[in-house]
Amino acid sequence: MFFLIAAACAGAMGFALYAQHVLGLEPCPLCIFQRVGVISVGVIALLAGLVNPGRAGTRVWGVLGLLAGLGGISVSLRQLWLQSLPAEQVPACGPGLDYLMETSPFWDVLSKVFKGSGECAAVDWTFLGQAMPFWVAVFFLGVMAMLVWQVVRKD
Repeated sequence: MFFLIAAACAGAMGFALYAQHVLGLEPCPLCIFQRVGVISVGVIALLAGLVNPGRAGTRVWGVLGLLAGLGGISVSLRQLWLQSLPAEQVPACGPGLDYLMETSPFWDVLSKVFKGSGECAAVDWTFLGQAMPFWVAVFFLGVMAMLVWQVVRKD
């Protein structure tokens, strides 16, 4: 199960890179943090699969993956909320993430990113009428359901 989760995360990151480099969709700061969530879940799942833990270890790795997934889905939901705001309530666009990371302490960067900005509210791509953060949230829900199964199942 952990290897399946790691492969799903690799696939999700593959699509994110395809969207960026082939479709020309530049990721906003919240998009980048969603990628960090996907990568975190994937790395945790890959390590868990390689370690091949016993029952107690599976629960520990599962909970770690769930925590990373909760972080990622919270970013997705924040971006969906920003995208749902009327145009006059959308925060102004701010400096890019690279500039913020170079000029500000990490916690200030996190605070500014989670407040969101205009570029995070833009909807540049949809599938079945839903924007990218919606599909990322669905992805996190699926992965988290698999992790919950790992944590609660009785072997």
